[in-house]
Amino acid sequence: MYKTATQFLTRFLKPSTIYKYGFNWSPMYRRTTAKIISVSDNLHYVKIKMSLNWKNRNYAGSIFGGSMLAATDPIYMIQLIQILGNDYVVWDKAVTARYKRPGKGTIYGEFIFDKNEILDLKSQLQQTPQIDIIKTMQLVNDKGEAIAEFDKTLYIATKTFYKEKIASRNAKKKTN
Repeated sequence: MYKTATQFLTRFLKPSTIYKYGFNWSPMYRRTTAKIISVSDNLHYVKIKMSLNWKNRNYAGSIFGGSMLAATDPIYMIQLIQILGNDYVVWDKAVTARYKRPGKGTIYGEFIFDKNEILDLKSQLQQTPQIDIIKTMQLVNDKGEAIAEFDKTLYIATKTFYKEKIASRNAKKKTN
């Protein structure tokens, strides 16, 4: 549904606008209590904001760690899907969370891919049809102090390789 809506809306809006408002209006993302506040035109930069409120306040009066994790969860994957295009498959594979201090006010996070990193990924995928990468990002408070740090492992493959892999897996299941 989201992919179809995105394809339709690109006739009228920039991909960065669709990305920002699509996330912010999506019921799944809205429930995290975070909001995307900035997206670069090339989608290489995304910034989120999350404020402490009654929906994400934990027993100790700070932002619930699960809300922080959920707010960061889909960003890199969908960002990379949009940047790489239809010839690639991207999946979130794992995350490691390190909570540094309580989130007592408003916190922010930035998700960045630079141009050379994208070129390097495409080059690696020409050599090896599937790779895992780890992207690290932090949530910080207004003072720039780290509140939480997340290492996101992303699986990336060429679409051709991925389709063959799934077909092979399904064939093995049928023979068993």
